[in-house]
Amino acid sequence: MGIKDDAVEVRAQGWRTLAALHGLIENELERGLQAESKLSVVEYTVLDALSRQDGWHMRMQQLARATALSPSATTRLVNRLEDRGLLTRILCDDDRRGIYTELTASGSSLLAEARPVHDATLERALEDALAIPELAPLVDALPRLHVRT
Repeated sequence: MGIKDDAVEVRAQGWRTLAALHGLIENELERGLQAESKLSVVEYTVLDALSRQDGWHMRMQQLARATALSPSATTRLVNRLEDRGLLTRILCDDDRRGIYTELTASGSSLLAEARPVHDATLERALEDALAIPELAPLVDALPRLHVRT
């Protein structure tokens, strides 16, 4: 194996470690949110993203990016959440093809109920991950990450 091959393997190993941490966290969040709030992780993500709009709404394509879903999967998810009365769709005034989504009062209420469950479950999952030697360095690095806006 040459130097270039070693670099590829190091990146692949890093990716596998990241995927393992993500899987551990997502599984715990899924169990906790379903048990307490009847929400999936991606449903929670949608409600959370919409709540951070400070009274504004989001275009469907923005919501797709926030949830890392395809446009069709986002539409199906929004349909389910709208059927549950947790969000609503609004047609864009200047572009009739544009559709916005907005959190309803019921959605805000359910999110407020689910947020402590999400946060406590996330904290617990990260503590559990610290006990796994392969994952501990990645968990330790999380507080140093900064997303530029």
